[in-house]
Amino acid sequence: MRLLLVGCGCVGEVVGKFLEERSRDSNWLESIVFADYDYEKAKEMTEFYKGSKVKAYGEGLDASNKDQLRGIIKKYDCDCLFDASPPFLAETLFDVAHEMNVDFLNMGTWSLPKFDIKESMEAKKVYDPFMTDHNFNAHDKWMKNGKTAIICVGIDPGVVNVFAKFAAQHLFDELHELHVKDGCNISKKNNEDDLAFGFNVWTILDECLNPSVVWDKDTGYTAYPPFSGEELFNFPEGIGYQKIYQIEHEEVVCMPKFLKEYGLRKCTYKIALDDGLIDALKMIDKLGMRSLKEINYKNQMIKPRDVVAAVLPQPDKIDDSYEGKMCVGVHCKGIKDGLKREIFIYQPYEQEEAFERFNSQAVVAQTAIGATIAIELLGRGIWKKPGVYSPEAFDPIPYMKLMNEVNFRHSIVEMNSEYMKNKKSVEINEILQKAAQPAF
Repeated sequence: MRLLLVGCGCVGEVVGKFLEERSRDSNWLESIVFADYDYEKAKEMTEFYKGSKVKAYGEGLDASNKDQLRGIIKKYDCDCLFDASPPFLAETLFDVAHEMNVDFLNMGTWSLPKFDIKESMEAKKVYDPFMTDHNFNAHDKWMKNGKTAIICVGIDPGVVNVFAKFAAQHLFDELHELHVKDGCNISKKNNEDDLAFGFNVWTILDECLNPSVVWDKDTGYTAYPPFSGEELFNFPEGIGYQKIYQIEHEEVVCMPKFLKEYGLRKCTYKIALDDGLIDALKMIDKLGMRSLKEINYKNQMIKPRDVVAAVLPQPDKIDDSYEGKMCVGVHCKGIKDGLKREIFIYQPYEQEEAFERFNSQAVVAQTAIGATIAIELLGRGIWKKPGVYSPEAFDPIPYMKLMNEVNFRHSIVEMNSEYMKNKKSVEINEILQKAAQPAF
């Protein structure tokens, strides 16, 4: 693989570091080009590859400029593009990858509602185009090119999509409901009340303030106002009960697309949000500071959202003064051996481990590790077929075996059900050990 990595922010940096580690004892990665608006940052990333057999290059890039993108792909003869850039560039990079006939991966797609809503309504009337449509509608073109595009390969979406496919194939005879749930108890060690954005500010503004979407087999996609569907969920690993809310996320589109055949009837996404963060987001929205429409300020045209992104604390501000854990998983309901079964399959990650291993914060590390595993599987030809897909379209076994190999833990909570009362729960690793897979 000759990889072009676009975007050297927090996630891109950890992906770069981890790819170097994963390519030391193999030949699947030939070269990597780091490209970023900040050339010095891109150049700095190549330092991780000093002494490596993988060739590393740094390039300055305005990723909205298609000509620049094409030029870099040609210059280094790249055969794969990984998008770690801000979400508003997602469609541009996807389109250029297809045009240049290279494989493609990203961690999420770009959605903008046509208008805000105050009550539930048909989601496809709220979004145009609808979530992931830009990608999946291009499936036939990618098939014709013979290239692979895999979208949504981070933690959620990403790892949870793999978990959902694994559950459908190995833990249930009929899988009726999938509810992605993202919990976190990371906070300042001294209990200081501090507003911290655990991810790209642009992403948080969009995901949390856009209308949320849920899927139901009978009613299709329904959009709800921001922060709908409040629920109290008991997360494992000592995190405990947290309030979670619906936000806009791609899993509710990807999972039904690829897992309907297993009996899927419902799919939702919910995340734990701090009360202070919710209040701050609502205020930003009310003040019009999330707008992308340029305004004239002292003879300079600026976007209000750019101002917000410039002044709010970025993910790299979450350092070793923070402690706690992320827990991201999927709550599955269905039938096994004629009995109702309910489980939560999840990936936990501690802030301390993320800082020690990657000098990063937990949600960034989770996202980057999930993405790196997908890049490796594509690079090795294990997850590779012409067209546009999300992780559910592929065999989950190689992915989860690599999770074990890189110490990216996964676990199951067997929840109260008929199955729990009558059957012995099977451990994930028992299934993985028995399953055949291509050799790494």
